[in-house]
This record gives sequence, structure tokens and C-alpha cells, in this order.
Amino acid sequence: MNLALIIAGGSGHRMGQDIPKQFLTVNEKPIIIYTLENFQNNDNIDEILVVCIEGWHDVLKAYARQFNITKLKYVIDGGATAQESIRNGVNKLYSEYKGDHCVIIHDGIRPLVDETVLNDVIDKCQAFGNGVTALPYNEQIFIKKDEKSTNKYIPRETLMRVSTPQAYKLEKLYSCYKKAFENNIGITGSSYVNTMMAELGETLYFAKGSDKNIKLTTKDDLYIFKAYIAAKNYDWIK
Repeated sequence: MNLALIIAGGSGHRMGQDIPKQFLTVNEKPIIIYTLENFQNNDNIDEILVVCIEGWHDVLKAYARQFNITKLKYVIDGGATAQESIRNGVNKLYSEYKGDHCVIIHDGIRPLVDETVLNDVIDKCQAFGNGVTALPYNEQIFIKKDEKSTNKYIPRETLMRVSTPQAYKLEKLYSCYKKAFENNIGITGSSYVNTMMAELGETLYFAKGSDKNIKLTTKDDLYIFKAYIAAKNYDWIK
């Protein structure tokens, strides 16, 4: 089975709104529903688990019924950090499913993940044991000498920027999270599944990415998201 693990446990303080950003509505539809529809409409996805911010479970379930997200199987609490939230989701999936299933982890506030990206990350997971969405880095990266200057850079040809979706086999994912939390490896600060896996010595395999697959963090990102939605109606763009 291909199991989607959607992370929607954040409060979204940087968005500066009164409700969690994943529940903000754009064109009368919550952002989290835009995200879930991509998984609902993909034939390769069997079931969905959402790690949801406390107090919003019933709201999410009501929206899922309203927008016909029938693959939504579980809604569970998040943790104090992103890694705790993901671990909660992994543990729940491991308790419910046995076998080497593919788990596709995705940020609930990345509502523009398309079918080709999802399919490729699943294909890479089936072929290599994992797959991480990645794109070349097109800007120049400099290392700070101090707060005002620099004299060193990292050649961009050596860099890839990784985001979600990411896909891993359930058995490996569960054992890695167990080891990471027992030994305090790759679970603090801005750590995520991919960085944790690298710290644990696992090799990661790149899957197809898309510049459209933006993360909605600030109000400016909302404007970009609205522009992408509007662009779907532009018949002059090939």
C-alpha cells in the first residue's frame, strides 16, 4: 500500500493570522483541502493520515466530508516539534499496518504538489527504498565570514534542495525514528526526516521536484498561491 502522512500540526505564527495557516481559505476552500485533494485524486495513494494541530480535528474531518476526501483514514495529534509530529504519524501507521508499505510524507501547507511529483517519489521509493523530492539550487550560496562579509562560497553544482513529498518504506522509517529518539540524533532544531536519515547514515535518492510546489509560510506565499490558481484559467499559456 501507499500511505500518505500529511503534517498539519503547526500553528503558523509567521503567517500572522488568527487561525492556523493550513485552515485559511482561498477561494472558499481551506489550504489543507487543496493539499489533500492531490492525494485523494492520485490513483497510487491508498489511504491518508493527517497529523493535525490540537483542537482542529473535528474541523478537518468536517472539511474532509464536505470536499469528499474519502481516503482520509486517521487524524491524530501532533507534537511539540515537526519531528515529534512525524514520529507520531509513523508510530500510528506502524501500529495499524504491517509490511513494507510506502509512506509518503508531505507538508500540509504545500498545496500545489502535482501528480508527476507524487508518482515519481513513489517510484523511487519502490526502486531504492526511499525517494526525496529535489531540485537543483539555482542561486549562489555564500558562507558568512562575519555578520557583514564573506569570502567563501559553495559551488551550486554540488547542491540540491530537498522538500516534500518524501517517501520511505514503513519498516525502515519506524526503526529509524525509534533509533533517532532513543539516541537524540537528527530530531532537534530544523531537523526533518531527510536530515535525520542522513545523520543516521542512510543514503537518500532524488525524485522529481517542481518549483510550483511552494510552502505557504508568509502572506507573500499566499499571493503566489492565488496566482498559481488563477493561472490555471489562462488559456494563452502553453
